[in-house]
Amino acid sequence: MTEICYRPFRSTDVDRIVAGWNDSIRFDPVDRDWFFEYVLLDQNFDPAGLLVAEADGELVGCAYAVRRLTPASGTDLQPDLGWIPFLFVTPAARHSGVGQQLLRSTVDFLLDAGRTIVDFGCYTPNYFVPGLEAAAYPDGDLFLRRAGFEVRGEPVAMDRTLVGYAMPADVVHLRDRRTTEGYRFDIPTEGEIPALLSFAANGFAPDWADAIRESLRHGHGLGRIRVAWRHDQVVGFAMYAAYRGIAERFGPFGVDGELRGAGLGKILLHQTLSAMRAEGLHTAWFLWTGEVSPAGHLYRQAGFSVTRRFQLMRADLAAITTSLSQ
Repeated sequence: MTEICYRPFRSTDVDRIVAGWNDSIRFDPVDRDWFFEYVLLDQNFDPAGLLVAEADGELVGCAYAVRRLTPASGTDLQPDLGWIPFLFVTPAARHSGVGQQLLRSTVDFLLDAGRTIVDFGCYTPNYFVPGLEAAAYPDGDLFLRRAGFEVRGEPVAMDRTLVGYAMPADVVHLRDRRTTEGYRFDIPTEGEIPALLSFAANGFAPDWADAIRESLRHGHGLGRIRVAWRHDQVVGFAMYAAYRGIAERFGPFGVDGELRGAGLGKILLHQTLSAMRAEGLHTAWFLWTGEVSPAGHLYRQAGFSVTRRFQLMRADLAAITTSLSQ
């Protein structure tokens, strides 16, 4: 291979990055709209952290590093932590040192920004997948492990067919019983959305509230949200089509921890699946849960099955620097 040039992102790189991604990360293709929304419009985007490798004017690799410039919540900029949401090398350029140099450049960017730790993949709010899928990308798994990354969690994605779906009779009875006890399960009104946003942000994650806002701003409708109330307090919710308007994508979904065991999550989950089926959808899926967590068990009971397994990977930047210098 001829001499390779490494440089920061330029405005003319968008189509080449998308094409290079789709040639390299074959099981997870993206389009220009995704790249524009999730990378270039990200409030923490810095062009200096998006590195391109090219040879003879052709893109042969790309890596993206990001650190928080705007807090995800409160004033916390997570000053020790950075992310590498993606790194790829095109098939023709593999085993030529391109990946190592791109990784080195992203590490330098994060070190210059004062970061000491880096996560691969699971950057919120704009992650594409929660981590590396080793079964799909074994070379990537080996590359990251050799560089010093260690697995710190293994979330799973799950899918469920909606063909022939009907709300189970026991869920209908449970919903009716909880209703007589003072609970209410319904589509929220516009005036109830602030309470839902507060519940999602304070009880779970700020990006969940952002997902609700963005879904409604893009016109995806209150009818795709189900909320559980108790004495006029939000105690749980579930929705679909929150992320990029993808109707078959379920979530976010959460129930007040003090009320878990009352079956509220089961009711909300099945109400949402019923709404999805009524809309004519054939599948429900989501990207991230713990396989043996309470949520994981609930999903399995509702007919979901594991379709992908991811690895959350983290490394000390100093350890990566040492590894790459050997």
